[in-house]
Amino acid sequence: MQVPFLDLRTQYRGLSQELLPAMQEIMEQAAFIGGPALATFEREFAGFCGTEFAVGVANGTDALQLACRAAGIGPGDEVITAANTFVATVEAIALAGARPVLVDMDPETYHIDIARIEAAITPRTKALMPVHLYGDPVDADPIREIARRRGLLFIEDAAQAAGARYKGRACGSLGDLAGFSFYPGKNLGAYGDGGAVTTSRPEYAAKIRQLGDHGSPAKFQHVLLGTNSRLDALQAVVLRIKLKHLDEWNRQRRRVAQAYAERLGDLEWLRLPRTRPGHEPIFHLYVVRSAKVATIAEALKEAAVGFGYHYPVPVHLQPAFRELGGPGSFPAAEAGAKEIISLPMFAEMSEAQIDRVAEVIRGALK
Repeated sequence: MQVPFLDLRTQYRGLSQELLPAMQEIMEQAAFIGGPALATFEREFAGFCGTEFAVGVANGTDALQLACRAAGIGPGDEVITAANTFVATVEAIALAGARPVLVDMDPETYHIDIARIEAAITPRTKALMPVHLYGDPVDADPIREIARRRGLLFIEDAAQAAGARYKGRACGSLGDLAGFSFYPGKNLGAYGDGGAVTTSRPEYAAKIRQLGDHGSPAKFQHVLLGTNSRLDALQAVVLRIKLKHLDEWNRQRRRVAQAYAERLGDLEWLRLPRTRPGHEPIFHLYVVRSAKVATIAEALKEAAVGFGYHYPVPVHLQPAFRELGGPGSFPAAEAGAKEIISLPMFAEMSEAQIDRVAEVIRGALK
């Protein structure tokens, strides 16, 4: 049995009768940029996240970049983030003109090592940007306390965390601003690129709208050096329909995660994700760790079972960001990059598919 890493076709087949009429309406209206479709999605997504505002933008990288710029972060400033994130986190900080400062991974949680954050703070630090990696919320309370005590902004990289909750609060509402990605493979994915910034600060929301629309508060007025970063109406209607299903999809992902735990939890050479009190993850990715990751990958490949690496080369070892550190600078992140692999994870996974993945891995680690 072949098992895909992600199955968007099955999701589409279940939604097509809802999606196609809504998309057809946009086509007939020829209202592709802005308008009621976008405004409605923004209002509903803000409500979903528990914030006052959501501003649709072109993609998740722009969401983080514009969040930084709206908060006044730019050249000469520093923003602290995780060493084991996807490159877009660091890229967004750099594109805002600031300097990314990396902190090593906590080997227990795979999140930014909170105990190391304060040592990275300098007089130039303006914000902390932790990542809700793999759809698991960071420990927001201690990060918020550091930010408050040191006079810093708390910007969430929530690209992988739509619907995840920390102590009952949704990711996206835990900090001053948050950036989301609606890349198609996300739990809430568009049919193309898309993103959003959430905040409860009206001045930030207004600034992001201006920056994303060529620095324009009104037509033919350009008061800021902006860019072109807007979520289009077709993507907004897709996302609005999908948003109604998101909690159930996330519940189904937790079902798959539990099934994996039951089938693989006794394996000596495999570390499974750990759910902590107060954390309600959404399992955007189901990440396992093993010193025998190459053996697992080869077995999955031979069995036509999809898998992924998140992420095999840490940011500071990428040529574009070599100034952030060299080999050995962030040993926990480097060790994790060599041992972490992502198993198939999607809401529609059948018990037979889960059984097949577990069978292959158990055979590989026999």
